[in-house]
Amino acid sequence: MAGPGPAAGNAYLSGSLSAKRLAHAQPNGFQSAAQAEGQSLSTHTSGARYLRGSWRKAALVACAVASFILVACWTRPEAFPFGLHTLDRNKSYQPNGDASACPQAAAFVPEKHGALVKHYDDILGSDAFKRWAYASLGGAVQIPTVTFDDMGLPGEDPRWETRLTLHEYLTRRFPHAHRVLKKTVVNHYGLSFHWQGSEASLKPILMTGHQDVAPVDPETEHEWTHPPFSGYFDGDRIWGRGSGDDKSGVIGILTAVETLLDAGFQPYRTVVFAFGMDEERGGKAGGPAMQSYLLDTYGKGGFAMLLDEGYGTEARDGRIFSTPAVSEKGMTNVRLDVTTQGGHPMVPPRHTSIGILSSIIHALEHDAPAVRLQRSSPTFASLLCSATHDDAFPSHLRPLVQQAREHDAGLRPLTDALLEMDPDYWGAVLGTTQAVDLIGGGVKANALPRSAWAVVDHRIADWSSVEEVRSRYRHLLRPLIDSYNLTLDAFGDGEPSKDYNVRLTTAYGIELEPSPVTPTTGHKPWNLLSGVIKDSLAHTQKEVVVSPVVALGNTDTRHYWPLTKHIFRYSHIDATGYQGAHDVDEAIRGEAFIEMIRFYGRLILAADEGDLEE
Repeated sequence: MAGPGPAAGNAYLSGSLSAKRLAHAQPNGFQSAAQAEGQSLSTHTSGARYLRGSWRKAALVACAVASFILVACWTRPEAFPFGLHTLDRNKSYQPNGDASACPQAAAFVPEKHGALVKHYDDILGSDAFKRWAYASLGGAVQIPTVTFDDMGLPGEDPRWETRLTLHEYLTRRFPHAHRVLKKTVVNHYGLSFHWQGSEASLKPILMTGHQDVAPVDPETEHEWTHPPFSGYFDGDRIWGRGSGDDKSGVIGILTAVETLLDAGFQPYRTVVFAFGMDEERGGKAGGPAMQSYLLDTYGKGGFAMLLDEGYGTEARDGRIFSTPAVSEKGMTNVRLDVTTQGGHPMVPPRHTSIGILSSIIHALEHDAPAVRLQRSSPTFASLLCSATHDDAFPSHLRPLVQQAREHDAGLRPLTDALLEMDPDYWGAVLGTTQAVDLIGGGVKANALPRSAWAVVDHRIADWSSVEEVRSRYRHLLRPLIDSYNLTLDAFGDGEPSKDYNVRLTTAYGIELEPSPVTPTTGHKPWNLLSGVIKDSLAHTQKEVVVSPVVALGNTDTRHYWPLTKHIFRYSHIDATGYQGAHDVDEAIRGEAFIEMIRFYGRLILAADEGDLEE
């Protein structure tokens, strides 16, 4: 995923986990999730052997009366006004107000495939299966399918060839899937698998991931606990680049398919898989090719729903919050080029190209992009869910959330309160970001720089657009450029034949508008996904809250918008189960990987018997 790894949407608010960085859990062996999260109750009793006579009788009477009152309160709570009736013996309650603020779908408990689900869970719980699954992921990590920004055309640049090695590995590791499913190679290295269902009238579901991984900085290799392409399993975690992003997704899906096939499952609804080849650079070569193949084969709007990599789950005060991303921010990179007169610096001008570029950057950073919270956004829906279900949600924010829910005038006070808590994080969530990531200029200490340049990265808010980003540049910089008596060409609005001192262009030719927002409450695909998430986590015996969020980074789904309006970016990985996305010491807990496999298999089975047609 080009951006933050799995994270829990508004976890920052609860104080239990920073939403900006996943926790680094310490190894704790092979304890299962149910064991780790279960509770043991012990009863301690003490006798009253020293009570004698009337004291002993009085104590016994008091105990009897207390027991009667407690039982009565429990069985007929409405009869007692002094508070015990507020206890919920089912431990399933709305702690902080109106449940309609964050509607929840019921768990999807399979009926048609109930016996198969139990068999599937039994398999996943065996030590032999876990060893095989961990080895499958570790072997894939050992193949360095790295994507570099400067890679040449597929089929010509030899650095692509690691994908073929991975393809051969997948064929050996998942023989049943390769025998039954129809495999198609797209643009040399992309992979698509078609699992034909018996009912052709139903729209298929699409599950996607990517084969490639981000590069490892050679200067940091010595900092890794285990070598970055070792795939080493230390008894708790599988280590290496891609162990989480996103070979755990690809291998997890194929492991679920192989296991279901071995159990004799044949789908009623067709299932399609698509694994990209260069997501880590925006899917430049693989994304459009896969889109064309899928559109040609299945048609526009041809899928009932799509699941891609994304966010996951987080435990908060006895509940589990699950955060599928239902939209993602847009992006653009703006290149700034400043050209001035060169020469010897014996008598320099007051401002060189580098100095002028510095003042432009200062102007951009001094006047931060606007932020906005809209009631229609997934971010607001996520705030509602946290305010309703999260006991650790800041108490001073709850009335602000409620006011914002009821009145437009309440949105601004809530926005200000969030920014006061953490201006960097909430500024990124609620607005378009900017980061000056690249800069250059000059060739020698005693030569005036004829040119200087910089590249600014922007992640565009869900309420904004590429054109709004450009308009801000024009509005903010034109007066500044005029003050230097220089000329400006902003994104091609100048004369083509004229030389300009300052040019603003789109770097690398990559622009992406914010994605469409996937429908949620009341729509069948969202309800089914939510229900599968809850059923997959039922073994934890914890209440599960499913809350939509906006993805701050981008995935290959940018190429798949025409295929369905029901796109979910969700990896079903526990926030403490994964670390090091695009960084040193990337690793995934073995048990967290098993939970991903549990979810993928359940989703396939649920889609097979559930209603997704709209």
